[in-house]
Amino acid sequence: MAKLLDTQRYKCALGAMQTVQAITRAIPILHSGPGCAQKLSDSIGSSGYFSPNIFPCTSIGEKEVVFGGNKKLHSTIENALKVIDADLYVVLTGCIPEIVGDDTGEVVSEFADSEKTVLYASTAGFKGNNYKGHEQIVDALIEQYLKKSDKKQKGLVNIWADVPYQDLFWLGNLRELERLVAEIGLVPNTIFGYERGIENIKKIPEAEFNLLVSPWVSLKNVKKMEKKLGIPYLHYPTLPIGAFETSKFLREVGKFARVEENKIEEIINKNENYYYYLIERYADLFIETRVMAKQFSVVADAQYALGITKFLTNDLGLVPAKQFIVDDTPKEYKEIIKKEFENLNYGLKAEAVFETDGYKIHNAIREHDYHGYPLILGSYYEKEVTQELSGHYLNISWPVQDKVVLDDFYVGYTGGIRLIEDIYSVAVQRWN
Repeated sequence: MAKLLDTQRYKCALGAMQTVQAITRAIPILHSGPGCAQKLSDSIGSSGYFSPNIFPCTSIGEKEVVFGGNKKLHSTIENALKVIDADLYVVLTGCIPEIVGDDTGEVVSEFADSEKTVLYASTAGFKGNNYKGHEQIVDALIEQYLKKSDKKQKGLVNIWADVPYQDLFWLGNLRELERLVAEIGLVPNTIFGYERGIENIKKIPEAEFNLLVSPWVSLKNVKKMEKKLGIPYLHYPTLPIGAFETSKFLREVGKFARVEENKIEEIINKNENYYYYLIERYADLFIETRVMAKQFSVVADAQYALGITKFLTNDLGLVPAKQFIVDDTPKEYKEIIKKEFENLNYGLKAEAVFETDGYKIHNAIREHDYHGYPLILGSYYEKEVTQELSGHYLNISWPVQDKVVLDDFYVGYTGGIRLIEDIYSVAVQRWN
């Protein structure tokens, strides 16, 4: 029996067009029905050098369903190469061509000798959501473009983290991860955002290791790179937010990269001293803000739900209520992620609930006793239920509709301070 899914927090796999868009001078070519790009793009921060409004698309219809769309796809790629100035073209398949059996790989192979690189990824909506679509894009680079290299650049580290555009803070978070890694003497390499692009993609095989900062997204990618390209990987499952987790992150990365321990501790002390200086200045506010309950819930993908839960518990001493993970996490990762939620300071444990139905999430929030005004960090969908409970609400996960983020971030020591500012700015407004 079919059921309704209320306010889901992800898109179909074709939404991975935004992963391509996040690579400088890369453009998606959609082999799909008309309108997909417009429906899957976000209204905030999704324009730029290549806007979804100009993504080449085969716009297939009844004719292609009956006779196949290979011919139309070939002409669309051919014309895109002529009129669009890009470095990388990635063909993404929608539902229709995969249902009727179009051989997209065969068509793309006809452009193997082109001056510009043309790749393809299978991103039909029925194959999964845009988190899995993101992995398909990285897989396409591994399988169709990258080759194993005997040349290794000393200290070079490929960093993989947020899903671009799905996380509004993706750009700032990546840049801060780069800064943290560079601070301990390594050379960060990312492929998303300003001036990264094709040249950084070419560097991937030369890295000493891959650093994955994510509970599960792209874990299959780094394992594949280890097998095909010979690049070992460090999997750090928690987005490091605030002093406790960021210091732990730097120690683990430093140990894996064989950076001198004294150097790591010196950098950590410098950052922690300033971090706690800022905290001390507002200690009275944090202790005396009685209008905010000590309990909180996060409604977000696994990355933010885990990272923010650990931050609010370990750094601010708040008590976690149920934490809701909404990214349709694959079954094979759930138990591992649940154990991470039980690895908190002060003997605390958080109950992680994997739920994609907003109706059930909101009912669970209503039924819980937060012992005061609840703190809810989630998507725009949680705004109404938080207001209903007279709680404090902060929009930190997709969809984000009440703020504009250019390059802000929540990662690291500085990111933790920014998140504190955002949370308590909401709390103090109750007094005004």
